Amino acid sequence: MNDLVEAGTLERWLANQLEDYVLARKNILIAGGTGSGKTTLLNIVGKFIPEDERILLIEDTSEIQMGQQNLVRFEARQPQNGLPAVTIRDLLKAALRHRPDRIILGEIRGGEAFDLLQLLNTGHSGSLSTVHATSAKQALARFTSCVLQSGVELPYRAIKTNIGHSLNVVVQLERRPGRRFVSQVVEINGYDPDTDEYDFTVIFSNEREQP
Repeated sequence: MNDLVEAGTLERWLANQLEDYVLARKNILIAGGTGSGKTTLLNIVGKFIPEDERILLIEDTSEIQMGQQNLVRFEARQPQNGLPAVTIRDLLKAALRHRPDRIILGEIRGGEAFDLLQLLNTGHSGSLSTVHATSAKQALARFTSCVLQSGVELPYRAIKTNIGHSLNVVVQLERRPGRRFVSQVVEINGYDPDTDEYDFTVIFSNEREQP
């Protein structure tokens, strides 16, 4: 984290705020475009998780490096040599059998967002994940669309209400020539079905960096 502060990726007070979010067991979604540093930030923020907590790490391919001792690593598998595929959704459904204190999902790409949402709704706070998006607001829309891809028949507004109650913080990363930086951090307060909008508070916004 000190390296990110020195590189200008984020300010010191914001680094401290992210640490506070992790220690307070907030569910954090890290968003950004390709190559914006989502996995790098997830790696670093994950180091704030206390050593005595059991972490379940789920990825498509192994990219996240965590030093905690009490770590269970799951990796998806393509069908091979007669063995069936093991999907991210399969791994999330198996997660509860391993008694995790924290669940880290490498990246949300599709229907596995629904399974993650179910876990968040059953009290698994302090989860971390990433999603491809160009703004914090779009990250929420992307998460919503991924839940809808799960094939589970749930009312649209019920899904958004669940997301509003379960997801706590979105950290948006930007990539510009020569640097990557945190452009926005928002705290999600809930979802308003009357306006069909998520209610969130902007904690940090680097408007000067906007194109």
